[in-house]
This record gives sequence, C-alpha cells and structure tokens, in this order.
Amino acid sequence: MLPFARLTIIGLGLIGSSVARAVRAQMPLVRITGHDADRAVRERTVALGICDDVTDTVGAAVMDADLVILCVPVGAMGAVAAEFAADLPCDAIVSDVGSCKQSVAEALSAVLPDAIIIPAHPVAGTEKSGPDAGFATLFKGRWCILTPPDNAPEAAVERLRIFWQRLGADVEIMDARHHDMVLAVTSHLPHLIAYTIVGTADDLEGVTQSEVIKYSAGGFRDFTRIAASDPVMWRDVFLSNKDAVLEMLQRFSEDLSVLQRAIRYDKGDELEALFARTRNIRRSIVEQGQDDDAPDFGRKH
Repeated sequence: MLPFARLTIIGLGLIGSSVARAVRAQMPLVRITGHDADRAVRERTVALGICDDVTDTVGAAVMDADLVILCVPVGAMGAVAAEFAADLPCDAIVSDVGSCKQSVAEALSAVLPDAIIIPAHPVAGTEKSGPDAGFATLFKGRWCILTPPDNAPEAAVERLRIFWQRLGADVEIMDARHHDMVLAVTSHLPHLIAYTIVGTADDLEGVTQSEVIKYSAGGFRDFTRIAASDPVMWRDVFLSNKDAVLEMLQRFSEDLSVLQRAIRYDKGDELEALFARTRNIRRSIVEQGQDDDAPDFGRKH
C-alpha cells in the first residue's frame, strides 16, 4: 500500500529532483507534481520527464496533494508556504528537506497554522545542484530525520516514515532543537571550516604564485568539494541555525587553541593521541555504512 498517492515537490534542484526520481523508481503509481520558481528549471524538469506535471504557480502545484515537500532554501520556507496556503488541501501533510528544523517548523507553523506539518531532513546530498544533478539512489542507506511537533498525528508521522523508507532511507525521529545541535557539529561546522580554508587559500594565491591550486591534491582539494555547495542554501543554513552553529564554533575555537599550543610547545604525545582518536572516528563512519574505504575516496585515476 502506498503511503501517498499524490506528491507535490516544490523546488526541483538536487534534492527535489532526486526525490522525484526515487519515487518514480520505488513507487511508480504515485502521481508527482513539481514546481520551481525558476522558469528554466521548470522547463528542464519537463524535458527530463521526472514529474507527471510541472506547474507555473505554486498554488496550482499543491491543489490536490496528499504530501507536499518543500525543497527550497530554509530561509525561503515561510514565504513559499504562504504562497500556497489558500490552495492547500486540509488533510495534506507538509514536509521539507531542510538542514535546520526548529526555524523551519516555526516558519511553516506561522503561515500554515491549521496544516499537518512534519519537518524532515534527509541527510544526503552532493556538492552539485540543479535538476540534472539528482539521482534515484541518493537516499539509499542514508538517514532521514523526522522532527514532528508534539501535536502531529501519529498516523501522519508513520506515513511519512514509510515514504522515506520506501526511498531507501533509514528513518530517525528526533526533537527539532536536538537535531539542529547535532547537525551543527556533523554538517554545518565542517562546511563553515571548508568555506574559510578555501577563502584563505584564495587570499594567498598571489603570495604562493598559484601553487595552492597546482598542489591541491594534498587535502585542500577535498575541502573545495564541500565549499562548492550551493551558496544560497548554506547562507540560509548558517543564519537559520545561528545559535547552534555559534556554540559549536566556540567549542571548535577552544579546541583549536589547545592544538595550537601543542604544536608550539612540541607536545608530540598530545598530537598523536588526538590524531589516533580522530582516525578511529573515520573507521566508525565506514563501519556504519555512511562511507566506504575506497582509496582516495574512490576517485578514478
């Protein structure tokens, strides 16, 4: 039995187009309606054939939906939801894929006070963007975190859980504020560090006579992959989850100071102990199936 018969996806970039492709592959009887604010993206989505219908307005997209998934930057959630509020069926479930959950829940509840809102976050993605970047197996073996409010109907939460499981994801239920703190450590802070390191290297390009780019295989290259992520999306993530990000950034700054002192005063034992501990974390990530141990991250040479 299908958890939903009529799905609307608003925002047809990497995640939105991947949801459409995954539903096509795993639940081909579900009717998929899509909308994107960008006309060129709408036209490209039509050409790709990953939706049954692509509408010119967001209101038309949600009119007969069982499930509406917002795949737009977290800072735009409230404004987009306000656009379709008058056309949303009373029994439709509204969800999203944003990396911040507390701010999204508040924004959606403010403009859709009577709707069934169950925020979600599939912890998956790449540095690519746009409808051509999506693929049907993006969520396979990845976590999708649901952060339902206390008043969310259990049956609705269960339907959304089954939906994501059908797309290949492992589903976890979590408090929204706790989610934001966890993701500040595992996703937001690493992106902030990557953006900073790549920006610093760019500032030093003249000093190093372009050797930063030339010798980028030495670790810098891997930071540039993260730093190539969608700038609008990550701008909104940092502003929407600022409290948790700033708290984690303070912890990181303190730990960095300890590492700086260890280097300055030749404390080799401290450095080795830290590096051994962090290597074990990498091994745990591989063991839990969140990455593989292919040499050089599986790159072809």
